[in-house]
Amino acid sequence: MRCKRRKGALSWPIGFVDDDPAKQSLVIHGVPVLGSRKDLPNLILRRNVASVVIAMPSASARVLRQTVELARESGVGEVKILPFLSELYSGEVKATDVREVEPEDVLPRDSIKIDTQLIRKSLSGKRVLVTGTSGSIGSEIYRQVLRFGAEELLALDIDETGLFNLNRELTRHFSDLHVRVIVGDVRDRKRIEDVFSVYCPQVVFHAAAYKHVPLMEEFPAEAVKTNIFGTKTVLEVARRSSVEAFVFISTDKAVNPTSVMGATKRVAETIVRSPDDSSTTRCMAVRFGNVLGSRGSVIPTFVDQIHRGGPVTVTHPDMKRYFMLTSEAVLLVLQAGAMGHGGEVFVLDMGKPVLILDLAKDLIRFYGHEPDQDIAIVYTGVRPGEKLYEELLTAEEGTDATTHEKVFVARMNNALAGSDQDLALKALCDAAQGGDRKKITAQLRSLIPTYKADE
Repeated sequence: MRCKRRKGALSWPIGFVDDDPAKQSLVIHGVPVLGSRKDLPNLILRRNVASVVIAMPSASARVLRQTVELARESGVGEVKILPFLSELYSGEVKATDVREVEPEDVLPRDSIKIDTQLIRKSLSGKRVLVTGTSGSIGSEIYRQVLRFGAEELLALDIDETGLFNLNRELTRHFSDLHVRVIVGDVRDRKRIEDVFSVYCPQVVFHAAAYKHVPLMEEFPAEAVKTNIFGTKTVLEVARRSSVEAFVFISTDKAVNPTSVMGATKRVAETIVRSPDDSSTTRCMAVRFGNVLGSRGSVIPTFVDQIHRGGPVTVTHPDMKRYFMLTSEAVLLVLQAGAMGHGGEVFVLDMGKPVLILDLAKDLIRFYGHEPDQDIAIVYTGVRPGEKLYEELLTAEEGTDATTHEKVFVARMNNALAGSDQDLALKALCDAAQGGDRKKITAQLRSLIPTYKADE
């Protein structure tokens, strides 16, 4: 749809475009269909259009990219977009939902479909706790859970500023829902016990973690304390509290890990999978790759570098990563949590891996520049703990299909026996408390033989 600015009003619609031949020449609510997408440049120039709104929430990234390029060909001042279906938390589109086109909207990705009824059945009327709610994944889980009828939402994080901002957002958009923000550290067992005692959550999504690979190489003890023993604490309290489901957010970096962060996530997967005959809690992990636009990820970094005039820094020309929209990855997490029986490590189909160099070039072009002409690209070298290619499975694992085409179950090796695991974890805990890097590495290797640490 094209809009013309009108004094005293936000915008005045002057026409639609649609590729459906059956809609050509129709008039919809008094607004005519003026042509198809290919007519955009001429229509914008002839009718002095000030703004284009793209209303194709289920369109592919390729179609969106073509549409944005067609609109910008004529130098239109503003291109906006309606959210994707995965971002429409209430299911209703409001004028305030219209936003600026972001790079994530037009980058290569596969759209997904979910079983909303299954997710709603697992969450409707439930008290849901999300840990690490200030992070990209945790906050998106929290927003998405709002779609599915949860009775009460509990947001736990140690980041008080992030919680303050989240609470302000929730109050503004979801004032009629019962939501609580809770300051607390997943390492603090007494605090976690108090939270479960007071609020009695029925479903837990555990997203609290340290995630930045180079930083955790520098501070391995902190990664161990939070990613492993923070997870262990929340899991044990959840099981004793007879929580219905516990969903642990894992990562592709847990596969054949070369970083402390990846190794700690792999150990945490093992802990979550360990059976507990005294508990009825369904415990599972969900493993996926990078999400587009998450805090500290490559896209915000590249965008900031482009706005500064460059250079854009790429670690290696052959580096590849899996990417998915945050909202879509989280919907698949909810899907996996709803279908899990307990003990699974779910693997999300992330599509094809993306060459980071191509991603950088696409972003530079998105902002109207030419790579290595207007904005330079420089290579900085692979950082400690990083791989050129991430994997979602180890070579020996393989997967089993589920009822969802994008969700698989990894065929995992058996977890360590209880006594062996307890002894190994005790030694790892002692090493972390003592801050002994060599002992931490040695203990991680004893738990995860495929861990290849940088010496």
